[in-house]
Amino acid sequence: MLVAAAVCPCPPLLVPDVAAGAAPELADARAACTDALGVLAASRPDLLVVVGPAEQSGRGPHPEGTGGSFRGFGVDLGVRLGNVGLASGPRVSGRELPPSLAVAAWLLERTGWSDAPVEGLGVGEPLAAERCIQVGEETGARAGRVALLVMGDSSACRTLKAPGYLDERAAGFDEGVARALGAADVAALKALDAELAQELKVSGRAPWQVLAGAAEGAGLGGALLYEDAPYGVGYLVAAWS
Repeated sequence: MLVAAAVCPCPPLLVPDVAAGAAPELADARAACTDALGVLAASRPDLLVVVGPAEQSGRGPHPEGTGGSFRGFGVDLGVRLGNVGLASGPRVSGRELPPSLAVAAWLLERTGWSDAPVEGLGVGEPLAAERCIQVGEETGARAGRVALLVMGDSSACRTLKAPGYLDERAAGFDEGVARALGAADVAALKALDAELAQELKVSGRAPWQVLAGAAEGAGLGGALLYEDAPYGVGYLVAAWS
């Protein structure tokens, strides 16, 4: 059963080495992520599953110890999912973590996670809501006490300089997601418009709906810890327990 969840954004800029001189701009987001991961640790889970958006090559399960890096973003920095002492992960999985799960691995390393085994799950943007919810239900039943670290960004269309340019629908969509995450509103997350999310370049829609499937019937409460769009992209941090 799901006992806790943390929702974090997944821009590589969250990692100071990648952000370089712009690192202070996301300091509040990093602090909120740390607080959210503290909620996960306090829940004393038997298993932590990290869920994040992924391109085709990064979809599916990633075992504990799988490595990733930020070399694609010009920084020679490597990370490893979960137990940093495990060396067999990349050879077992045959691939590296997708960027969203690499950011999650960095967050876990930064906070010294050692509270439970960690597994990763990359999900594709086109995955239908019904399938996301089913995956969430299956994930929530993986252990007696399951926690989720859910990575994903809101719209990338909040300003003229945003990656997706300005779309007047973006702010309203992001506000709805923020309300749902802050209230642990499972029904609202299940009802997110997948087509609109794709048009607004939302990377978090599928992971959030996996969370909704896992949280059904768990009776968790939510708190919104951070909400901003510093680069025209909506970043949200929430904790459920």
